Amino acid sequence: MDPGILAILLQDGLTNGAIYVLLALATIVVFSVTRVTFIPQGDFVAFGALTLASLVAGHVPGTLWLLLGLGVIAAIIELATGLRRGTPRAGLRGGALALAPGLVGLALAESLPLAQLPLAAQIVVMLLLVVPLGPLLYRIVYQPLGDASVLILLITSAALHYLLAGLGLFFFGPEGFRTPRLSTAHITLREADIDGQTLIVLAATALLLIGLYLFFQFTLTGKALRAAAANRVGARLMGIGVARAGMLAMALAAAIGAVSGVLIGPLVTIFYDTGFGFGLRGFVAAIFGGLASYPMAAAGALFVGLAESFAAFYASEIKEAIVFASVIPFLVIFSLRRRAVEE
Repeated sequence: MDPGILAILLQDGLTNGAIYVLLALATIVVFSVTRVTFIPQGDFVAFGALTLASLVAGHVPGTLWLLLGLGVIAAIIELATGLRRGTPRAGLRGGALALAPGLVGLALAESLPLAQLPLAAQIVVMLLLVVPLGPLLYRIVYQPLGDASVLILLITSAALHYLLAGLGLFFFGPEGFRTPRLSTAHITLREADIDGQTLIVLAATALLLIGLYLFFQFTLTGKALRAAAANRVGARLMGIGVARAGMLAMALAAAIGAVSGVLIGPLVTIFYDTGFGFGLRGFVAAIFGGLASYPMAAAGALFVGLAESFAAFYASEIKEAIVFASVIPFLVIFSLRRRAVEE
């Protein structure tokens, strides 16, 4: 193989693999804390990229209206719960917290010149609009099903994905968009031309991984999430709010998905349904780690990215089959190692 082509394939594989690493870790975090196989993880990638593209164009993104709508629904649920339990003040406080992100986003959209903002400020506004979607979706969709089986939660996740994809089509239309590049640099090493955006993706992924490690290892909130993931009943007995842990896990998943959209948006045209493919590959990578091991999931994500890149070059017509079939041996190994049938 020509060294130049090899460098391109490695670069594409590592770039995609880095994104899959983030999505795989987010999938494991949500599953371990909430038992939810979070199929809509990739939808946060699409919403993040498309929201940023709308802000760059100077349009008020449809994400704002989704945030406001979810806030109203969550506020009604909180008020009704407070009245039913005889704690109206708690219901009012929960309702106000549910409405706050949407109202803040509306104030920003009305007061700021969206198209004239620096790219960094537009990314911050995008995060303020996308990240709260995670906790709100958990409060509305998953918290009432906290004691449901894993199968019911899986079916619910599939339905939620199709709902978000439909809303993405309604808000952003069928056209694809690319977001501004974070780096226009190009580095030439012998015959390899390294894209600066690729370096940004790899560096941002490394920083996020380090940040997540420090968060889970050295902060009280991170340790509470780990406790909720290890033993939900024991965490509840120790005074750790499992519902709050679920909301925080979903907020982390939304943040990781939105950041992934910013990183991959300049390299790939993002459509309203593009995120599903990214999320599915992240889930395949999470399977490599048995939905429990972060290092194995990260290694699996890099493998998926490289396998996809080389398969696209050698056998593009069956590259999807190659990528998704690669997980079958691991599923067989896991099934042989685990004698007991677990939920």
